[in-house]
Amino acid sequence: MRGRAKPRTAATVVLLAAAVTAMLALPAHAWADLLSPEAGPSQNAKDIDSLYKIVLYIGLAVIGLVWAALFYTLIRFRGRRGRRAPQISGNTPLEIGWTVAAGAIVIVIAIVTYTFLDDITDPLPSGPESVAEARGQYADINQPPPPGKALDIQVSGQQYLWRYQYPNQAVSFQQMVVPRDTTVVLTLKANDVIHSWWIPELGGKVDAVPGYENKTWFKATETGTFEGQCAELCGTNHYAMTAKVTVVEPRVYLAWVENQKRLIAQARELAVKQREQIQAEAAR
Repeated sequence: MRGRAKPRTAATVVLLAAAVTAMLALPAHAWADLLSPEAGPSQNAKDIDSLYKIVLYIGLAVIGLVWAALFYTLIRFRGRRGRRAPQISGNTPLEIGWTVAAGAIVIVIAIVTYTFLDDITDPLPSGPESVAEARGQYADINQPPPPGKALDIQVSGQQYLWRYQYPNQAVSFQQMVVPRDTTVVLTLKANDVIHSWWIPELGGKVDAVPGYENKTWFKATETGTFEGQCAELCGTNHYAMTAKVTVVEPRVYLAWVENQKRLIAQARELAVKQREQIQAEAAR
């Protein structure tokens, strides 16, 4: 039996060594969000990540104490040769102590959560550069942006794509384009079944429900492309319902909007011509 145990022990050591080597070989950022949500350049995403980590660390501390108590009792009160393990039926002070401690932990988590909640749910004001450019994002260029925000986008989910309606009549599908340092307020709805819009690096996921509107927000302080997907099982092609947000400089965003409006106008003209052509052929 001892001869058979040695190969197993050696294999276990080799596997552990390989795992440690792999962890050391991979870059640090590969493990950055292994146990917590991704936190990108949006403050609400960072607050969600911080709140998650606080609760995680409290949970790990509780698990550590429970395991320490478990192994202590297993060793301290174990049966030995010539000694019978003591039979303990209860300990009132100890039971009261862990009940009070559990209640205190719940209260602490609740207080910390409510401390973060306002910052997560309430939109921050846009940056000064974004506010200066915001007038051009609305149909009426003489109308200043609403206080505390600069861009409202209507998000519609349907099997299996996302549609984004901008306040200046621009429309895009799958990919949302927004200006940097701008507070973007999203109003989400669904046209068929329940969907869930989720860009992990920009904040928490939000459900899109038929007949109901949900709101969320983000403010990306860095340019780049951030990817996500529908996080609610919505049909056979659910896996293909991806989402993407591209953050650009405000002036680049305005140029993109004008291009989108031009493409939409061209598509409408083409549709009108095709309809007229079909009607003309039908009349012959």
